[in-house]
Amino acid sequence: MPEERHPPTPSHGTVLVIEDDRNIADLLDLYLRNAGFRVLQAPDGVRGLEIVGNERPVLVLLDLGLPGGLDGLEVCRELRRRGNIPIIIVTARDDEVDRVLGLELGADDYVTKPFSPRELVARVRAVLRRTDGPGRDGDAPVSVGTVTVDPLRREVTADGEQVVFTAREFDLLLHFAENTGIVFSRRQLLDAVWGDGWIGDERTVDVHVRQLRRKLGDAFPLTTVWGIGYRCD
Repeated sequence: MPEERHPPTPSHGTVLVIEDDRNIADLLDLYLRNAGFRVLQAPDGVRGLEIVGNERPVLVLLDLGLPGGLDGLEVCRELRRRGNIPIIIVTARDDEVDRVLGLELGADDYVTKPFSPRELVARVRAVLRRTDGPGRDGDAPVSVGTVTVDPLRREVTADGEQVVFTAREFDLLLHFAENTGIVFSRRQLLDAVWGDGWIGDERTVDVHVRQLRRKLGDAFPLTTVWGIGYRCD
């Protein structure tokens, strides 16, 4: 059985913490439980993947520098291969290459150590707000060219074929699709998709736009407006 440090309480869902530093894992455990989550811990990537298969957590907090045969980036890649479970990378590795690679592999957020536990809990809630429930009441599918975005089912099809996106990618795509012809700055996109007051590198928008382009190609026309931001035509 995965390690659950405390008795179950009424919960907003299970969060899995994959972290080999017991002090950090326990700190996250404390703050997440106080916020109403059930928390499971895994000290390495192999055990973490086992728990995901058995427990179906609503979100994974993932360290990059894990011991054993699987590092955090490999775990992130495998989690994304299995489905769309939200992933927040929590790591001491602040190198831009790691940050970009983690986001390109499908992480929904990236937090560097040391971090504020309260801010991290707020980010967990923000990610889950974007993935919890079927969507907004009355939302109808939105089509741009041959791409259809269904907010209720949270599904995307291109030329009739389903395309899989992370939660953050989906929300960014939907925002563009609902606002064709409008130029958005990176800051405006962060406020609209990541949430007001989001703290982080604005270039995370560029990473997610690259992912949309990679997955949809010319089927979804995203234009770079130099010096300003992006527009869906």
